Amino acid sequence: MKAAREHRSGKGHKDENFPVASFVIEARHRGLILAFYEFVRIADDIADHATLSQDEKLAQLDRLEAELLGSGEGQPEALHLRKALAERGMSAQHPCDVLTAFRMDVTKLRYADWNELIHYCTYSAMPVGRFVLDVHEESKSTWTASDALCAALQIINHIQDCGKDYRNLGRVYIPSDAMTAAGMTIEMLGADRASPQMAAALRGLTTGAERLLNESLALAPEVANTRLALEIGVIQAYAAKIVDLLKTRDPLAQRVHLTKWEIMTSGLMSLTRGLCRRATRKLSMSEVSRA
Repeated sequence: MKAAREHRSGKGHKDENFPVASFVIEARHRGLILAFYEFVRIADDIADHATLSQDEKLAQLDRLEAELLGSGEGQPEALHLRKALAERGMSAQHPCDVLTAFRMDVTKLRYADWNELIHYCTYSAMPVGRFVLDVHEESKSTWTASDALCAALQIINHIQDCGKDYRNLGRVYIPSDAMTAAGMTIEMLGADRASPQMAAALRGLTTGAERLLNESLALAPEVANTRLALEIGVIQAYAAKIVDLLKTRDPLAQRVHLTKWEIMTSGLMSLTRGLCRRATRKLSMSEVSRA
């Protein structure tokens, strides 16, 4: 069996829609978060590989998990994360949960309804936020809002890539009941432009993502680490802008990603707002304690 890294797509953390351990995060945490990202990235590349068979993909994912958990020494990404987790005394549960989602990607190409899609997000997205929170030793009470944010980001990505996922992988994340209700067929995903029926189905999915994003707004205030709270605010600002794009644009025919200028301006505005909110909150708490 070839090493997992021979199946890499070439995509890295700087190519993602949303920040991954940006400069906002404390340097002492970035290495562990990036080790987690590299492990997840290589597993994602295996699950999406164009020529590997289903059995080969599952065998590669099983090998990554085994080496992460301590059996074998052949996969550098698994060994690096295993060592980094051991140094912090952290469990491998979150990366193992993400591997469950990639196995689903290999074997499951359709989703019946919203609940099935959220079940997928429980493994594909929510463990990522929980891992970052655990790295920062945040309370598990933050998981509920984090889960909503991570599910929103995952669904946003599904909408952005719906045409590519169908054409390249035969994979459809738009729930079947939503397509039926809108009069959409799966084949419409292969067109150059979204049909009115497909646009209607995607609007429903976008509304669901926006609702989850709104539910996540409680997260940053709940987070004790200021720099992590600021990073969360930036991610939410980016997600809100992309949702606005998805409300009016066709992901098959138009740009539904942020430009570098939009990323820079939105990020700076979010950081400024976040710093002001944290400073105001700290001042209020100080005044209360003196009273």
